Amino acid sequence: MGETAAVEASAAAETAGDRVLTGIDGLDELLGGGVPRGHVITVMGSFGTGKTTFALQFLMQGLINGEKGIFISLEEDVDSVVANAASFGWDLRTYLREKKLHIVKLEPADAKTTVTRIKSELPEFIRKSGATRVAIDSVSLLNMMFADDAERRARLFGLCQQLRSTGATCVFTAEVKDDNPRSSRDGLVEYVSDGVIGLKFNERENGEVQLVLQVIKMRRLRHPRSIKPYSITDEGLDVHGDMEVF
Repeated sequence: MGETAAVEASAAAETAGDRVLTGIDGLDELLGGGVPRGHVITVMGSFGTGKTTFALQFLMQGLINGEKGIFISLEEDVDSVVANAASFGWDLRTYLREKKLHIVKLEPADAKTTVTRIKSELPEFIRKSGATRVAIDSVSLLNMMFADDAERRARLFGLCQQLRSTGATCVFTAEVKDDNPRSSRDGLVEYVSDGVIGLKFNERENGEVQLVLQVIKMRRLRHPRSIKPYSITDEGLDVHGDMEVF
């Protein structure tokens, strides 16, 4: 192998090693090989756009790769999360038994305990478990526990810093404002995240509604900002990167 070819091969290997596949067909191609390793990514959308499915699919790709993961839910209990995944053909119970996956249910009603656990226990839990992928569903509910925007911003920034310190790649899900699908409910999480992916309903002229995705932000990565249609199939999300929205 010539010197130029060797340098190119080394650069390609380094680039591949710095990326994490989401497991979502079409999206990884749009991103040129996945999201940057160690990033905190927010997936924003309204109800029914597949945010939780995105998070589970991201974790499932890691499990298939031999990685470990953590799913933190503020909405569904463990059995509900497992059943949700099973509807897409993803059997999480085996990974739970083998301690390759941990599903943690936090109680939004007990705000003080939940916030304390997130702050004091999560980083160490990630390190001890060996998890390289973490999903929090949803960060919008977590933010509702804080009294005002200043505290929300400080807590959220601190959480992102803690997660980055573990080296894990993380996915937050977040609800959007009713009147602005490009903004999270509190308008904060997109600013502290390394990447933002928007999921929304697009109403066509004929009245039909299609699901569309846009990579709104992704630090340290050139990416197209084009809006692409996607489907929620019996195998998860599938982005149609070769199609245009119409």
